[in-house]
Amino acid sequence: MAFETTDEIMRLCDVVRQTGFELRKYHGSGHLEKIYENGLAHRLRKQGFAVQQQVPITVFDEDGTPLGDYFADLLIEGVLIVELKACKTTTDEHIAQILGYLRATRIEHGLLINFGAKKFEVKKYVQSDC
Repeated sequence: MAFETTDEIMRLCDVVRQTGFELRKYHGSGHLEKIYENGLAHRLRKQGFAVQQQVPITVFDEDGTPLGDYFADLLIEGVLIVELKACKTTTDEHIAQILGYLRATRIEHGLLINFGAKKFEVKKYVQSDC
């Protein structure tokens, strides 16, 4: 399925959110981020989604000079970047990280998921000036 409209991407976000919730419910908190990354990728692939892990993102200067690389935790269906955390609370730096990934890739939609908080946390971000 192609995810081209906002409604389709929102449905994809709902699936990722629910799958993450089920993963957290089964495993609880307390694991390293990598465990949740592998678990979420595995469960989404089982549902038929194209999931890439540790996707390199190169940041370029205005003249095209590469400045460095980041690695996004998950890229789903080529349209949704998912950044995972396993900490007590997300910070402004975590938000800046997901927004930076969206700007650098020109992908509009991202999720910041925290498996480490008392309550499972999912925040959606949209970079509309891509």
